[in-house]
Amino acid sequence: MGLHMTIARWLCVLAALGAPSLAVAQQAMRLDTQMFVERVQTDINGRERRILSSADRMAPGDQLIFVIHWRHTGTNPAKGAAITKAVPPGARINASDPRMEVSVDGGARWGRLDQLWLPTPLGGVRRAVAEDVTHVRWTLSQSALPGESGRLSYRAVAR
Repeated sequence: MGLHMTIARWLCVLAALGAPSLAVAQQAMRLDTQMFVERVQTDINGRERRILSSADRMAPGDQLIFVIHWRHTGTNPAKGAAITKAVPPGARINASDPRMEVSVDGGARWGRLDQLWLPTPLGGVRRAVAEDVTHVRWTLSQSALPGESGRLSYRAVAR
């Protein structure tokens, strides 16, 4: 796949990320996602500076940062609310956040990455890897009150 095709695919993903969505567990949660590319630049004194820029141009290997803004839009407290987002195709996530659960099967099963297994074409199983992750999820530790909002983030690498 050429670089132009990869960029076109990412632009489609960016358009989808801008659309609000609802959390899966029938919670009234509005989710808005932003995606940034993290670049390291050297300043005039030779110090490295990390710069977040718009994700309109990216290349394989770029460090990506996804920021998920959530807001509870319901009228009752949301106990045990889960914030769930699909991982864009072509992103290999960093699953080091201990509060984040991942799914490698479209959200059917959840756990830490080192706890998940996938079937192999020859009838065996293999341990899941970051490239297999289809969804990420965080369960809020406290009840979310109506109108409450917050922010979550995760890192990935563009493939």
